[in-house]
Amino acid sequence: MAGGTLPGTDADDDAGSDRVVFHVDMDCFYASCERLRRPDLVGEPVVVGMGYEAGETIGAVATASYEARAFGVESAMPISEALDLLPRRADADPDDPDAPDPVDAGRYVPVDLDFYKEVASDVKAVLRDCADVVREVSIDEAYLDVTDRTAWDAAGDPDDPPPSAASGPAAARTLAEGYARHVKQRIEREAGVPASVGVAPNMSTAKVASDADKPDGLVVVPPGEVAPFLASLPTADIHGVGPVTERTLAEMGIETAGDLAAADPDRLAEELGERGPDLHRRARGDDDRAVTPTGLPKSLSRESSLSATADEETKRETVRALAADVARRARERGCLYRTIGIKAVEPPYEVNTRARSLPGPVDDPDLVESVALDLLDEFAGDRVRKLGVRVSKLDFAESDQATLGGFEPGDGAREGRDAESGRGAVGTGGDGGKLTDWIGGEPTGAESDEDDETAADRRTGDGQASLGDWS
Repeated sequence: MAGGTLPGTDADDDAGSDRVVFHVDMDCFYASCERLRRPDLVGEPVVVGMGYEAGETIGAVATASYEARAFGVESAMPISEALDLLPRRADADPDDPDAPDPVDAGRYVPVDLDFYKEVASDVKAVLRDCADVVREVSIDEAYLDVTDRTAWDAAGDPDDPPPSAASGPAAARTLAEGYARHVKQRIEREAGVPASVGVAPNMSTAKVASDADKPDGLVVVPPGEVAPFLASLPTADIHGVGPVTERTLAEMGIETAGDLAAADPDRLAEELGERGPDLHRRARGDDDRAVTPTGLPKSLSRESSLSATADEETKRETVRALAADVARRARERGCLYRTIGIKAVEPPYEVNTRARSLPGPVDDPDLVESVALDLLDEFAGDRVRKLGVRVSKLDFAESDQATLGGFEPGDGAREGRDAESGRGAVGTGGDGGKLTDWIGGEPTGAESDEDDETAADRRTGDGQASLGDWS
């Protein structure tokens, strides 16, 4: 699609200016997940971490809500230091004159990665539905190339477009802005957590834009405005500049992205190696990297939210439709599957999974439906608010399909349900149905072009410790 440009901009100012790239970054993701199932935490200073439980003496903060950050609590901070800055609400006894003031106390919640991955799977399902190309960077961050879904054309009357409602340098509203708002709204509606989205003609600028107006932000940087948008920002805001590189640049007299863009590339190469010229180009808004998927998926799934219902026909019709769609997507991608599973979410947010392993890899839409409906029978009479169907243990290589003689959909053990934790318990039969299996192809840790910093510095742009630091 050859998208247009905004009035007053030059399409030649930015290489590949017709590209539309979104960077989606979840806001304080772990804390947002906790607020999803515990609404009483909304508006409270929330610290998600490990090490403050009884008997524990060592731990660190995984993420802190913006309210907690106001007290100085940061991700990767030792829990002991966080507790000095923000005492636990549980320790705030109004009858004890030496106890902390409840107004100056926070809510400490232990890390629950299985639950966060479950919410992340809902987010990723939206992203994969909204973009043909998705690069998942971590549990709470992804790039989308939506060039074939939208454009930089002005919305409404091209001669008199409405003013932009997003933050950033965009003066007029574009189709790209409207589509980004649609993606944000779908994430909040279907996954229940807020996201910030940066919109730009390239990956590095979209990454910077998503950090520019948190939380729940939308920043649009149209073609022709990339370099001016970046120029006044500190070097730390440029994608790929960590604390070590920031200090090195400061020693060179380079404090802003504009300084970095004007610096001698040869001198940068001398100080920073190959990364020097790369950062120089990014500071100028020159980034021609393609958004590429990060490997083959581990599973394919489809989910549908419902008004909480126990109606069996409604549940079965939903599962039939989901099974048909998942089987179609598997066939389109040329993959076989060895496991078929379902997910049932009971109000308010009790997640249960069931899965059944097959003798070998198959491509059989009728079998997907049959097994999924058989697994659904285990929830007869139960109210559900969401249903999902998944095929996993994918085989993309050319191989003979398994002979299914003797396979009975009713075989296999039922998993137990852990109602107290709100997570499906791992069973002993079949695939085990672990929640982590619902997230396919999800890398963890920092991208390869980031600084090689210490664990304390490995955090996302939103200040959250990366999943790799906690798993």
